[in-house]
Amino acid sequence: MTLSQEGRQDQHEVVRLGPRGKVLRVVVAVVGIGLLINGSVRASDDAWPFGPMSQYAMSVPDDAKIDYTRVSAVTDAGTTVDVPLNIEGAGVARAEIEARTGEIVANPSLLQQVADGWARKHPDKPQYVKLELIRDTTQLVKGRVEGPPTSQVLATWEVRK
Repeated sequence: MTLSQEGRQDQHEVVRLGPRGKVLRVVVAVVGIGLLINGSVRASDDAWPFGPMSQYAMSVPDDAKIDYTRVSAVTDAGTTVDVPLNIEGAGVARAEIEARTGEIVANPSLLQQVADGWARKHPDKPQYVKLELIRDTTQLVKGRVEGPPTSQVLATWEVRK
C-alpha cells in the first residue's frame, strides 16, 4: 500500500454512533413527530412549525376568487386605518383572525381584543373607536386579476373603553 492510498483510507474511516446517540436521535424524532401530529390534529397555525401553515396548503386555480380578510379601524383622531394584524401591531396575527372569522361574524365583540391589544401596545397613538372585519375578494380569470377587489363588511364593533 502506498502512502497516498493509506491517506485516503484514513479519510474514509467510519465512525459508529453509540447506543446513547441512537437513543437520543430516536427520542428527538419521536418528539418532533408527536408535536407535528398534535398540531395537525388541532388543525391550527398557532403551533407552527409543528402544525399546518394553512395559507400555503393549496394552489389557486386560474379561475378563482381570492379572499383577503382584514380589520379596518376608525380612530379617536377621526382617521380610518387598516389594523396591523401582527404581534407588534395589535397583538393578534392575521391567521388568528382568518381562522376565527365565523366566530367573529357571529359575535363581533371578539374584535374588542384587537382594540385592547392595540391600546396596550400603543398607548401614545390614536386609539380605535370602531372596528370592521372586512373581506376583500379578488377575481382571477385565466390566472389574471379581473377588475378591482370587492369589499364586504362582515362584522362591525363599537369599541368599549
